[in-house]
Order: sequence, then C-alpha cells, then structure tokens
Amino acid sequence: MSTSTGLSLRHVRVDSSRVARLVLKRPPLNVMNLEMLAEMRRGLEEAARAEPAVLVLAAEGRAFSAGVDVADHTEDKVARMLETFHGIFRILERTQAPIVALVKGAALGGGCELVMACDLVLAARSATFGQPEIQLGAFPPVAALLLPHLIGERRASELLLTGEPLSAEEAAGAGLINRVFPDEEFDAQAEEFLVRLARHSRAVLALTKAAIRLGRGRPFSEALPEVESLYLNKLMKTHDAREGIAAFMEKRPPDYKDV
Repeated sequence: MSTSTGLSLRHVRVDSSRVARLVLKRPPLNVMNLEMLAEMRRGLEEAARAEPAVLVLAAEGRAFSAGVDVADHTEDKVARMLETFHGIFRILERTQAPIVALVKGAALGGGCELVMACDLVLAARSATFGQPEIQLGAFPPVAALLLPHLIGERRASELLLTGEPLSAEEAAGAGLINRVFPDEEFDAQAEEFLVRLARHSRAVLALTKAAIRLGRGRPFSEALPEVESLYLNKLMKTHDAREGIAAFMEKRPPDYKDV
C-alpha cells in the first residue's frame, strides 16, 4: 500500500514466517506531519493484526527520519501532535513481534525516538542519531523516558541537554543500536539478519520479547517468578517449544508451526 502521506506497508514471506515492513516514504528527509503520523498508527495496527514473526521499520530517501514537523509543534497543534505521535509508541509497546529498525541516514528527533522503541536496530555506517530538541527550546518526551534505560542516565543526559548527534559507531558503542554495516552492504546484510531472525518460531519470539519486558526496570527477585510462570504456563504449552526440544534430541531441523 502506498499513500500520499508518505507511508508504505507491505508483507513479505521469509521461509515459513512473515515479516511486516512499515516503510517511511516522504522524501527527502521523511519529516512526519500530523497526517503521516495518523497513517503510521493505522499502518502499525494493520501490521499487528497480520501477526508477523518480525515487524520492520524502514525508510526510503536520504534520512530515516528528521523527526516530527516543527510546524506541528505550535501552540494550536502541539497537543494533537503529542497525542497522535505518542499513540504510535503505545502501539509499538504492545506489539508482540520483535521490532527491527533499519536505519540509513539521519534518525533525529522523533525519528530517533522511533528507533528507541524498537527491539533491535541495524544501521548503515553513515547513519546518525540525535535529539536536537533542546536547540529549539524543547525536550523529547519519549526519549527522556527511554534513552536513560537504553544507554544510562549520564550518556542520555548529554545527548538530551546538548542536542549533539552520535555517529553509528558511537551509537553502537553506547548501546543504542545493535549492528553497523558498511553503507554499500547494508541492504544485503540487513536482509540476511532478518532472514535468520524470522526463521525462529513466531510464538517463541513473542514470548521471549515478553520475558525481556517483564524484567525491565525491576529487581531480579521480583521479576523472576513472573518469567518462570511465563516459561512454564505459556512457553511450554506451545507446539514450537516442544518441537524445538524434540528436534534437538532427534538431531533434525525443527518444524515450527508458529503456535
């Protein structure tokens, strides 16, 4: 599906598992205005209903996204902008499939916040990441909450209070992103990564993501009983967990059913 608002949603098959791809298409910088944000919410809801094994956020053009349109930050629009934009993160938060960001070019402001909400981030070497809002007399609400958890409060404070960007290598060193690939090899290496990821059981990928989130920001002793319960009462009742163990014992490839 392609629309004038700058969004493309498509589903592709990777082996026996589905990958849903949400692609920003508002060149050259994929600046997100109110209309595009509303379309993104609808696209994410559609992708979630498709129950993919993996959800990918990507973009076409020179930048992943230079953020939310500054024109939508004015007093008459800002409340609507925040409600619409933050609605995207509420959908991402409850998305069961692992979310992978593929970043080429700049991910700035709201674009960088989208990256933070993903489970895995693959970047081209020329990519940059930053929160320049302080330079406009503002701060990024989502980044203020997510960034300290991802890279530590000291590093997050530096990025948010100075507005200075990180290179892809610096972002990887800080723990903001997972992998950096050479620009000329990015598409091929990112696809290879996605193929490997999507070969796993869709059900087990979702439950593993749920286990990670159960422990987020909580003491180990408090979270462990809930993760144990998830393992025993949900994971071990899936076909795929039992099949994976049986396949290993029988020295054969597993035949996952995604349930």
